[in-house]
Amino acid sequence: TPSASPSATASPKATAKPKPKKTVRQIVPVAGLDRTQMNNAKKIVQAGKEMGMPRRALVIAVATAMQESTLLNYASGVLPESQSYPHQAIGWDHDSVGLFQQRPSSGWGTVEQLMDPEYATKAFLSALAEIPGWQDLPLSVAAQAVQISAFPDAYAQHEWRAGEVVAEILG
Repeated sequence: TPSASPSATASPKATAKPKPKKTVRQIVPVAGLDRTQMNNAKKIVQAGKEMGMPRRALVIAVATAMQESTLLNYASGVLPESQSYPHQAIGWDHDSVGLFQQRPSSGWGTVEQLMDPEYATKAFLSALAEIPGWQDLPLSVAAQAVQISAFPDAYAQHEWRAGEVVAEILG
């Protein structure tokens, strides 16, 4: 019987290049944030992108959440109901909850809605979009027009860090 000799041509399977695995870019915490804060910032950026908001709006939103909650999703000690939703901290500032410290009593939404980072972000950005000329306002003025904070100038200190965070998330 004839002996099997190796083929001079490689089989198609052997020459086919393996399909590259789809790599998910790992977002690295930047600007002094920890993984939890960075994940919350990512939720803000994703919600803003879903709305079609420009980068400037995303920076304003992240800077605002940095000031309001240090990018932690706050439940309220005043609203025990808020503590039944995912949260990373408990605050005692009136009935303020979530990343933006929005108040159900001020019409921002229900406790359940405001404890959801996506809803809270979209509520913030929708209010921002209603401010005439917000794109050209200094960050602290734009944020204050939405938040009506007792410390209107406090947002500005977070602008550079927020820009770094948004840049990392957007890639």
